[in-house]
Amino acid sequence: MADEMVLQAQRFFNTTYSGYAGMPTLEENGRTSWAVMYALTRALQLELGISAQSNSFGPGTLSALNTKCPSINEDTTLSGNFTRIIQSALYCKGYDGGGIDGQYNDRVKSAVTSLKANMGVDSVHPGSSLEPKVVKGLMNMDAYTTIPSGTDTVRSVQQWMNSRYIGRADFFVIPCDGLYSRDVQRAQMYAIQYELGMADGTANGVFGPGTKAGLRNHTLSVGSSGTWVQLFSAAMVFNRRAGVGFTSSYTSALAGAVSSFQNFLRLDVNGTADFQTWASLLVSYGDDTRKGTAFDCADEVTADRARTLYAAGYRLGGRYLTNVPGTDLDKVIKPGELSTMAAAGISCFPIYQTYGDSSSYFSRPQGTSDAIAATEAALRHGFKKGTRIYFAIDYDNTGEEIVNNLIPHFRGINEGMAQAGGHYQVGIYATRNACSQVSAAGLSTASFVSNMSAGYSGNLGFPMPNDWAIDQIKTVTIGSGSGRIEIDNDISSGLEKGQNTFNTPPANSDLDVAFDMTWSDELLKDIQTYFQKIGIPEEGPPDSWPWPGETKYTTSYCVEFMLNWDDLFTSLARVLRMRKTLIQVSAIWELRHFNVTSIAGLAVPAVNDQFSDACVYDYHNDGALPDWATQFADMITPFRDCSTGVGQVFGVRAITARNHAVDLGLLNESKRDASVDADVWATWEKLHYNQSFNISTVPYMHILHAHEHGLARPGLTTGEADTEKLLQYYQGDTAEAAEQAKLRMGMYRIIEDKYQSVFRAYA
Repeated sequence: MADEMVLQAQRFFNTTYSGYAGMPTLEENGRTSWAVMYALTRALQLELGISAQSNSFGPGTLSALNTKCPSINEDTTLSGNFTRIIQSALYCKGYDGGGIDGQYNDRVKSAVTSLKANMGVDSVHPGSSLEPKVVKGLMNMDAYTTIPSGTDTVRSVQQWMNSRYIGRADFFVIPCDGLYSRDVQRAQMYAIQYELGMADGTANGVFGPGTKAGLRNHTLSVGSSGTWVQLFSAAMVFNRRAGVGFTSSYTSALAGAVSSFQNFLRLDVNGTADFQTWASLLVSYGDDTRKGTAFDCADEVTADRARTLYAAGYRLGGRYLTNVPGTDLDKVIKPGELSTMAAAGISCFPIYQTYGDSSSYFSRPQGTSDAIAATEAALRHGFKKGTRIYFAIDYDNTGEEIVNNLIPHFRGINEGMAQAGGHYQVGIYATRNACSQVSAAGLSTASFVSNMSAGYSGNLGFPMPNDWAIDQIKTVTIGSGSGRIEIDNDISSGLEKGQNTFNTPPANSDLDVAFDMTWSDELLKDIQTYFQKIGIPEEGPPDSWPWPGETKYTTSYCVEFMLNWDDLFTSLARVLRMRKTLIQVSAIWELRHFNVTSIAGLAVPAVNDQFSDACVYDYHNDGALPDWATQFADMITPFRDCSTGVGQVFGVRAITARNHAVDLGLLNESKRDASVDADVWATWEKLHYNQSFNISTVPYMHILHAHEHGLARPGLTTGEADTEKLLQYYQGDTAEAAEQAKLRMGMYRIIEDKYQSVFRAYA
C-alpha cells in the first residue's frame, strides 16, 4: 500500500539528488524498498562529503559519520538536507519523521526514542539523539518490531544482543523482527566469541577452531546460570524448540527440552549443553567430526570399497540413478554394484539429480519429466516398489524460488510418479528451508538435508525438517589402496532404511535412448523435406486443407519442441516399453496442424482450434474467459469438450485412456468419471495448460486404441501395419484418418529408421 510520506520522501530525493552523477531516479510510488534505502544512503554519503557513493553503508560511511557527527540531534550543524534524509528514512521505517522540513523537531525526537527502544539499544544510547550505528540500522529494510511470521521471544533475544554487544567494534544493530535470519545467526556467533574473550578484530562470526575449542569448555547443565545460559537458551529458541524460553537459568525443564533436541538429531542424549549440542544449534552441519552410519558418493562401491565402508561403520549408502547428460562425471550405479553393497551388509537409497543447480531448471513440467525418468532408471536398476527416490536440488534457493519453482516442481514429480505407475515414494535432497516447505506441502515423504553447505541461506536460520532422514555433514576419504573412497559422511535418523534386496532388472535390449542432438539439424532437414513433399510447407497450412487457414507453429518449431521434450518422450517409451517415435509422431503432427484460422465468415467456426478451446473454457467457467480467448467472446457457443494441447486430446477420451491405464497397473491415480463435468474440466484444463501431462497422455491413448480395436498393446516389436493402425485411430476410425495415417507413417519411418533405431544399436 502506498504511503503519502514515503512518496514525499521519494520526491525529495529525486528533486534534490537525482541530478548528481551516480544517483538514481526513484519511482515515485509511495512504497518503501531497498531501492529507496540505497538512494537515501547515497544521499547521506554525499552530504558527508564522500566522493564515491555506493549502496553500502560500510566502514567508510560509518567512520565519516563518527568523525563529523557522532551524535545527531537538534544541535547538529550539518545541512537541512541531512536532517531531511533522516526524516525520510524514519518514514520509510514506519515512524513519524515530523515532516520532511529539515527540522530535528519533537516528533523526530519521539520517533528516534521509539526506534532505539525497539532496537533494544535505548539503555546504551538513551535519549533522542541518533548515534552512527543507529543511523546504519535506520538506513536499511530491517524491521524492529515483530512481523507476522516472527515471535516475540526471538525478538527479545535480538534486542538483548543489540543491547549487550552494540559497543563492540564489529557488532551492528540486528533486526528485531522476531525472525532468525542469516544476520542474526552471524550476530549470535559474534556474541559467543565475545563471551569467550575474543578481542575486536579477532572475533569474526565464523564457527572456527577457536570458537569450537572455547565451547568445549562451556558445557552447561541443571543449576548453571548467567550469560552462557542466555546464549544457549537463545540458540534453542532460534531452533524453534517447543516450550523453550529465553532464560538465564538452566532448569530441569530446559534440560528436558535439550534431551528432546538431542534425540531428534541423534546426538548423545544427556540433557546437557555439551559441545555437540552447541554445534548442532549453531551451524547446520553441527559437529562435523561425528561418525555417521550413512553416506552418499559419486564413485562406484566396489567389493573392496564396500568392505572399507562396512568396517568404518557404514550401513546405508546413497547412489545416483543416472549420469547428467553432457557431463564427464560418471556417478551412476554400475551393473552389479547394488548386489555388491548388499553382500557387504550395506543398504542403498537412490538419488536422482540432473541439472538441478539453478532455479531456471525447476518447474512443474520438468518435475513430471524427471519423475518418469527416475522411475525408469530405478526399475532398470532393480529397486523394488515402495523405494524412496531423493530428488536433488543442489543450489542455494531463496524463499521466493521455493514457492515459485521448487514446490511446483515437486507437484510435477508427484504427478509424474503416478503417471509412471506409482512404483516409488518421493524424497527430497535440499536445504533445510526447501525440505521443510516441500514436506509441509505434502509433496515429499522424507528429507535428505544438505547441511554440509552451512553458508547456504536455506540452511542459515532454519531448523532441521521434522521428517529428516539423512543429514549430510562432511566430505571425507576413508580406506586405502583399492578400498579407498571419497564419501559424504551422513547421519541417519532411522527413517530411511534403503534397500538390500533387488528385483532382477528388466531386459534393456532395444529400449529407446535419448536423441543424439548432434543430428538435430539433419533431422529437421529430413522432416522439412518430407513435409514439403506431402504438401506441408515450413510455415502455414497444409495444401490439403479444404478451408482458408493458418497454423500457429512452423515445422522448425515443432521439431525443436520434440527435441526439447526428448527426455520425457524417452522416459515414457522406456517405462511403457513402447516405441518413442509412435508417441512423438502423434503429438508433433497435431502440433504442426494446430489451427488458428480467422473464423470470420466460416460456416463451421469450430475448425479453429483456439476457438474450440475458448468454447470449452466458456462452458466450464460461466463465460469467464482468459486473455487468449477474449477475441472470441461475441461468437462463442459453449460446449463441453474438444481436443486440446500438444497432442490435441479430448478431455473425455483422456479420462477413458487414463482409467484404462489404471486398470492395467500402468498409472497410479484416482479414476475420473467422464460423465461428470467437473472431472472433464479438471482433465481438459491439465491437457490444455500442462504440456508434460498432455504428452504423457498420448501413449495411453495408443494403448486404449489398441484395446478397443483388438490390436496387441503397442510395444517394442509392434510391426508397421499395427503402427499405422494406431496412428489412424489416434485421429479417428475414418477413411480420412486412414489416409492421414499413411502420411504420418512417412514421418515415423524417418525418425525411427534413420535415427532412433541407429541410436539404440550404438547405445
